[in-house]
Amino acid sequence: MKEDFLHYVWKFQKFDVGSFLTSNNEHLHIKNQGSHNLNSGPDFFNAQIELEGQLWAGNIEIHIKSSDWYAHSHEADAAYDNVILHVVWEHDAEIYRKDGSVIPTFTIKKHIPKTTMEKYQKLFSKEKKWINCENDFEFVTDFIFENWLERLFFERLQKKESILLKELKDSQNHWESLLFRMLCKNFGLKVNGESFFSIAKSVDFSVVKKCSQERQDLEALLIGQAGLLEEEKEDWYSKTLKTNYEYLKHKFDLNNENVIVPKFFRLRPPNFPTIRLAQFATVYFEHKNLFSQIISIQNINGYYKLFHICASEYWDKHYNFGVSSLERKKRITKSFVDLLVINTIIPLKFCYARQQGLDASDEILALASEIFSEENTIVKKFNTLKEISKSANQSQALLQLKSEYCDKNRCLHCAVGNSIISSKRKISKNEQIQKGFL
Repeated sequence: MKEDFLHYVWKFQKFDVGSFLTSNNEHLHIKNQGSHNLNSGPDFFNAQIELEGQLWAGNIEIHIKSSDWYAHSHEADAAYDNVILHVVWEHDAEIYRKDGSVIPTFTIKKHIPKTTMEKYQKLFSKEKKWINCENDFEFVTDFIFENWLERLFFERLQKKESILLKELKDSQNHWESLLFRMLCKNFGLKVNGESFFSIAKSVDFSVVKKCSQERQDLEALLIGQAGLLEEEKEDWYSKTLKTNYEYLKHKFDLNNENVIVPKFFRLRPPNFPTIRLAQFATVYFEHKNLFSQIISIQNINGYYKLFHICASEYWDKHYNFGVSSLERKKRITKSFVDLLVINTIIPLKFCYARQQGLDASDEILALASEIFSEENTIVKKFNTLKEISKSANQSQALLQLKSEYCDKNRCLHCAVGNSIISSKRKISKNEQIQKGFL
């Protein structure tokens, strides 16, 4: 038994209603269970109870055992002076106020319906599962999923917002610089994301703006800072970029001591760091006011047009310096643009709007809904339990669900977990025997 479950039972009144008796045989009637406090102090604020016909207003504290009051040193904490009712699973000690009066105790155990207990025990059984509710996941209604996933989508954006605001402060509140850093990071994808991020942070954005007048200069800057021009090569283009980079390095007093050198290992050639950095250079060469364009575009087709660019001509026949390949334009694909929009542009638009005091929720949700669901291990697994992820907002929500609720056993804070415990679907006797409930 966990206190979280008792909080859930109390908050949603998942126990027999009516009049009760306290541990001292006083008649108790619950008028208002109060509001759940997720910070320090009593568990529920501003509750109302009727005790022996007398109306009381104050706070509620919940414990597994009454003696936990003393184990948690509440008797010495003034924040608990206004507790009017102690709700417990097991009453094993009387609890007193500072004036010596007894705090009424309500033992809730015998008032919780058997079916609610069975569903709770099933949800948190010790059986090894990918997520606690995987056996009941498919029975949750689409209506609950749609509303919960939308909330989780924005919850995930708020989590990303805190990261963006920290980076914004680090870049002297320069939104263009922030975009440059975050977009560069996502051009590196999972394997080289941190490397590309370190590259972006190693160069002041004012230098990027100056170099963006010539594509070759910007390409030399990025690839040079990445440490990919340090080896002596016979390739003419490598020599040209190296000459450019040495000039820029001296002119702008650059160093790349803290840059993480990008990897080529186990990457498909289109994702080689040379190709991605060359494409990234072209983006900033072709779009001088990228931030304002990104903020103003409202649909996915607009972003497909914006990023309809390819690496410079040399890369048509190369994936790395000095190694020839079949001629092919190294164009940014729509699927890659989808990733940029999901991981960089949508969080940035959300953060920027909030900082401007604007609500862009509808626009952002509509944009994410235009993009197909991501195909990763977590989303695929959820879809085997129930086909629910069809667009990017839903796949992002499922990632939030798994990391912040399922993995942390926060089922009682989850709409899916609440729905399962509250459902009228009966657990069969065979299920109860299999799970060890009988």
